[in-house]
Amino acid sequence: MEKSSPLLTQTDPHGQRQQMSNSSCISHFLLLPLADTRQLQLLHFCLFLGISLAALLANGLIISAVACGQHLHSPMFFFLLNLALTDLGSICTTVPKAMHNSLWGTSHISYSACAAQVFCFLFFISAEFSLLTVMCYDRYVSICKPLHYGTLLGSRACAHMAAAAWASAFLNALLHTANTFSLPLCQGNALGQFFCEVPHILKLSCSQSNLRELVLIVLSAFLYFGCFVFMVFSYVQIFRAVLRIPSEQGRHKAFSTCLPHLAVLSLFLSTAAFAYLKPPSISSPSLDLALSVLYSVVPPALNPLIYSLRNQELKAAVWALMAGRFKKH
Repeated sequence: MEKSSPLLTQTDPHGQRQQMSNSSCISHFLLLPLADTRQLQLLHFCLFLGISLAALLANGLIISAVACGQHLHSPMFFFLLNLALTDLGSICTTVPKAMHNSLWGTSHISYSACAAQVFCFLFFISAEFSLLTVMCYDRYVSICKPLHYGTLLGSRACAHMAAAAWASAFLNALLHTANTFSLPLCQGNALGQFFCEVPHILKLSCSQSNLRELVLIVLSAFLYFGCFVFMVFSYVQIFRAVLRIPSEQGRHKAFSTCLPHLAVLSLFLSTAAFAYLKPPSISSPSLDLALSVLYSVVPPALNPLIYSLRNQELKAAVWALMAGRFKKH
């Protein structure tokens, strides 16, 4: 008599029980609800709506101001435009589905939509880190090698660096997504996150250790650690060069061009590092949820504000753009 395969049972938020065999294909995943009560779900929907609209408006204004302002066609603003694109992409990847689930009181996401969300999130997050590294190089050359700025950061060099950042992010996202969704999943379909993320999907894998994913993680870790070391080295050189500037006004101007990038970089790295490297002993669903919001939702909304407050040229261009639009209407 043929032995039947063991069944896994999951319960969705509406009390419907679903079963799947160890070898069956999962048709959908269950995301972590942002709240248990209807009132809190609607509150989270309103908060996410406000944050996403602020991020879309602020990043859209920066992109429009840089694209339309001839005096902003410089390497620093070119990379800032690319950074705003990554912020738009990352918040549009995670927030809409979370808002939909909060509004309608569901937690489902299809298998294909989950795969697309994983790819897009990895793509935009990787691109943001790469672009922050390139922007660090831009600040290093601007302050430490000002006479060679036009040579080292010409339009062709900037285009090549931006293309390399986007291409490396695409490759990284493609490899991790393809490997993650090629694994057999037999630990149910409930994800402990409000959006699809690789570590939470790997927890559902039948295999506790996957050599391919381990190799990819090690390679990515070496690459991003190398970028981090480069940024630390660059800022050490930048601060040494700034402190040698004789005039206080010159030091203030040099620092003012670096502080926005340093603030954005610190916000991005600190939240992501704590979320992924925190010890399991302090992990909890509520803490994990708060941290995931901090590194996936908050930075895209704050980055434009940080750059606009510290950069007078950008602030003036944004105000001029808004005034021109209002006059037309």
